This record gives sequence, structure tokens and C-alpha cells, in this order.
Amino acid sequence: MSDLSFTKWVACWGTATSITDRKEATYAKNLTLRYPVRVVFSGSKLRFHFSNLTGSETVNISRAYVAKKNDDGDYSPIAITLEGKTQLSIPAGQEILSDSIDFTIEAGQTVEVSMYFKDFTQMNAGTLVTGPLSKGQFAYGDFADKENFPDDFCRNTNWYYFLNTIDVLTEEKNHALVCYGDSITAQSWPDYLAQRAWEQGFHNVAVIRRAVCGTRILRQYDCITYAAYGLKGQTRFPIELQVAGASDVIIQHGINDIIHPVGVEVNKFRPWSDMPTAQEMENGVEELYIKHARKLGLRVWSGTLLPIFGWRTYEPFRDEVRNAFNDWLRTCPDFDGCIDFDKAVRNPKKTEAFAEGFDSGDHLHPSEAAYKAMADQVPESLLK
Repeated sequence: MSDLSFTKWVACWGTATSITDRKEATYAKNLTLRYPVRVVFSGSKLRFHFSNLTGSETVNISRAYVAKKNDDGDYSPIAITLEGKTQLSIPAGQEILSDSIDFTIEAGQTVEVSMYFKDFTQMNAGTLVTGPLSKGQFAYGDFADKENFPDDFCRNTNWYYFLNTIDVLTEEKNHALVCYGDSITAQSWPDYLAQRAWEQGFHNVAVIRRAVCGTRILRQYDCITYAAYGLKGQTRFPIELQVAGASDVIIQHGINDIIHPVGVEVNKFRPWSDMPTAQEMENGVEELYIKHARKLGLRVWSGTLLPIFGWRTYEPFRDEVRNAFNDWLRTCPDFDGCIDFDKAVRNPKKTEAFAEGFDSGDHLHPSEAAYKAMADQVPESLLK
């Protein structure tokens, strides 16, 4: 295919950036991170978004590379640059876009993005994600331009630091589908949706995950105990919906607003005043999500909230809020449609609980089989 066919920038991979878990050790040095990404579009150029949104210090990436992962032994890393420089500096609280680089890619090929941090680096900007397509590596030492990490000095990781989005210059027909949410979306169903699209021959859509564990629509925590539960929707959504070539967004968000409050006598950081009504959640989605998405020209799809029966803070009044909110998600005309994830995974005879085999065991997060069922629930029209 001629490079003249490639005229549109479209995100081919993406995750959110949030506050990493606050622990005793928050710095790293002499560290290489590597993230493999399957690129679903053919294209002629790549560019990379890096984020230090939740960091309080400048992050300096000493060197960064992208390389195709081939079986023929031809590993040819290309430097990722910013204004022609190989060191990428990301100021605290900001995001950067790299220079575009010439990079011929064919649909279905895997690239690896590697970053080396020579000096002490604050590791406060990242996101934990899991799924069959989501696994990185880290190694102690400088191996950013090497094909393989030494076995003795590397481990797998599901924490994605600093790398936020990859765009490819591709054909006009291609587009991105954004999946927005919390830990349920940070887990497997977007990966299964991407696999489904590829296996069913829908090769003009990329699934972009924007999900942060623990997040709520209306509120956020300002203590280090729960800082990793991320930013509230008002802050997150406008930042995370900056996705090149996006056509649609699926919003599956709100369960943490319902299950977190327990009262200050139980937990000083989780007062009852944080407990929303269904109406407050509906207003939040309308004002914070739908209106902004429409300004971006996106189609907006609601995703119903999943069962919570048996979760450690479960009470019938919480389910009343969830059910009222779900009823609104199913019927609100402001959405282009509803993806009824709840119906896909609940027990038809006990609708407040997961169906048999669909509970991960904590009564909040689905099993892998349930995540596949969620992916199958997405209408085919969104993948075309």
C-alpha cells in the first residue's frame, strides 16, 4: 500500500495515566521499561504520548525506542525523539507528544516501546491494567535498544508508567473506540473486545482503554491511603478523551461511588456524605461525560453497572441506587445506545448476583469468562 493512502492520525493503543500506589519506595533508577503493543492498522508514521499527569517532579526518560518484534532476528530499534532530542523530559503534571517518526507498519504487527531511566525517577504516574494483551517487562540496567532482557534482571509487570497513547498515520477508514471506566475496564474485557474485533475481521478499529482502578464519577480521595484510586471524572474525562481518530466512547463507570462510603466511624476517609443518589450520578454523567463527548463529536454508549451482591460493603440500599442508575443508563435518550453488561453477567434467577462462573470470587469483579461475555455484548456496529 502506498504511503499516499496514509493521511489520518489514529490512536492504535492507549491507557490512562493516574496516581500510582503510594508506598515507601517511589523512585527508581537504572531501569528499563518495555511494553509490547499489537498495532491493528497499517501505517507510515508513529508518534507517542507520554504522561506525567500525576507526578510532582519532572520525569526524564534518558532514551526511548520503538522496534518491531519479529521472528526473523531483525531487531532494529528506532529512537523516539522530542524536538530532535533523544532525552524526553515530561514536566510535573503535564503530558508531551513526541516527534512523529517514519515507521512502516503492517496491520497485526507487534511493536515494543522501551524506555530507559538512568537517574532517580519519581514513579508516580502510571496505571495498573490486566488482560491477555496487556503485559510489560522491566529490567535493571540499560537494555532499551536490546532485543532481549537478561533473564536474571527482568520481571513482568502490569503497571504502565508514562507511556500513554500511540498514534499511527493510517487510512481514513480507521478509527478508535474508547472504553472508559474503573477497575472493571482496567481488567480484561477491552482486551477481549480487541481480540474479538481482530478475529472477526474488523481491522479498522482500535480499542483504547481509559480506565483507572477505584475511580469515581463525582469524587476523589486526597489522602495517600487512597490516592491510587485516582482522579474524579470531572478531571479525568476531558484529559483521557483526547484520542486521535476516536469515533465512539463506551462509559462503564460509577460502581465505586456506590460501594465506597461506609461512614467516618468505620473509615475516616469514607464519610456517608460521599454516598450519592442515583439522580446525582445521572447528573454527573450528563454534565461531565455526555456533554464533553458531544463537543468532541463522539457517539456515546452507556454501560450498565455489574452485580455487587456479596461484596464486603454490600447492602440492599446500595443495590437500589445501582438499579435506579442502571434503569436510567438503559433508557436515557442522550446516549446513542446502552450496552447492558449487567444483563450479560448477572444470574437471571438472582439478578443482584453474578451468574455461575462469572464471579472472580470477590463479588465485584467478573471472572475471565464474564469479561469475555462483556466483550461479546458490545454491538458489532461499533467495530465496523
